[in-house]
Amino acid sequence: MKKIGFLSFGHWSPSPQSGTRSAADALLQSIDLAVAAEELGADGAYFRVHHFARQLASPFPLLAAVGARTSKIEIGTGVIDMRYENPLYMAEDAGAADLIAGGRLQLGLSRGSPEQVIEGWRHFGYQPAEGESDADMARRHTEALLEVLKGKGFARPNPRPMFPNPPGLLRLEPHSEGLRERIWWGAGSNKTAQWAAKLGMNLQSSTLKDDETGEPFHVQQAKQIRAYREAWAEAGHTRTPRVSVSRSIFALVSDLDRMYFGAERGDRDQIGFIDETRSVFGRSYAAEPERLIEQLRQDEAIAEADTLLLTVPNQLGVEYNAHVIEAILKYVAPELGWR
Repeated sequence: MKKIGFLSFGHWSPSPQSGTRSAADALLQSIDLAVAAEELGADGAYFRVHHFARQLASPFPLLAAVGARTSKIEIGTGVIDMRYENPLYMAEDAGAADLIAGGRLQLGLSRGSPEQVIEGWRHFGYQPAEGESDADMARRHTEALLEVLKGKGFARPNPRPMFPNPPGLLRLEPHSEGLRERIWWGAGSNKTAQWAAKLGMNLQSSTLKDDETGEPFHVQQAKQIRAYREAWAEAGHTRTPRVSVSRSIFALVSDLDRMYFGAERGDRDQIGFIDETRSVFGRSYAAEPERLIEQLRQDEAIAEADTLLLTVPNQLGVEYNAHVIEAILKYVAPELGWR
């Protein structure tokens, strides 16, 4: 059994060919797709965060709105760039969104990827400390967030407050119990996956990672997941961690599917460079259901993960993206034992 959700980047473009022509379209359609996915029986609605781009950016208003419109589906991010975040303010936003959603928030964080502008986090008021890299800063912000999410008091109360205080040091409010265990780290290397395990975060492994061995992407990703679980066990955590992978998967069951994705050429890994590091990008899958099932059976990382996030082409509209999700749930998941 696997949890199956969708991951949307929330692209929008004023182009006449786009079904999502404005930021308002991207936000409102994201809410509608989450509602539709829940009705179809999907397990998760996840959203990517990119700054300075025509994509989803500020996640918490969207997460809270999705939480208010749904009742069962997990609501998450994949991922929030922690170079841009104030950990304490983020803890308040996350606590509020999680309470609105009834404890369904699954927050994916990361050190971020190359952005639209140079050192965009500086415009948000953040800069690495002396001797730190921007990745170090992201991890520092993350550790601060994890600490305050424990819900322990740390701030000395004013002796003459406007409102009465409970006894002792004060914590951030609103606090949502259990959210600390629903924080994920988007790891691009084995080392950062092991770091996440030691801190007790779940693992999100995306469609790219550092090319550490030259092996196929899904093999390297499966090894990353196993290294993460070994580090988790060594850290002595008592709960079972969760692991997700993201894939572009399209079951060709209609003429429209074949028109959009029938000539898909993402049938093999690609090599590129991210921050001057050689990276391997996972393939896309697009085929008739029987062929698609056979292809997916060979993906070692999907087999290792408990959660699969389907990246959706959100600019094709809510109705079509709901169809994409439904086709996987109906024609593919049962044959692979995921349902």
